[in-house]
Amino acid sequence: MENLIKEPTSKFLKLRCAKCKNEQIVFGKPSTKVNCLVCGKELIESTGGKGKIKASILEVLE
Repeated sequence: MENLIKEPTSKFLKLRCAKCKNEQIVFGKPSTKVNCLVCGKELIESTGGKGKIKASILEVLE
């Protein structure tokens, strides 16, 4: 029997803030901009699809 459920095309990302070095897990296709929870610097910007990443990627989570 074939698989009728599609695999998701987006992932969660573990990012490190360039300003305060805080590590935070974010969605790769955010609907709004995501700021660092510690210092408030923007980590990822919404573009209507994959987000524009403004921090260091540490890990891609499956």
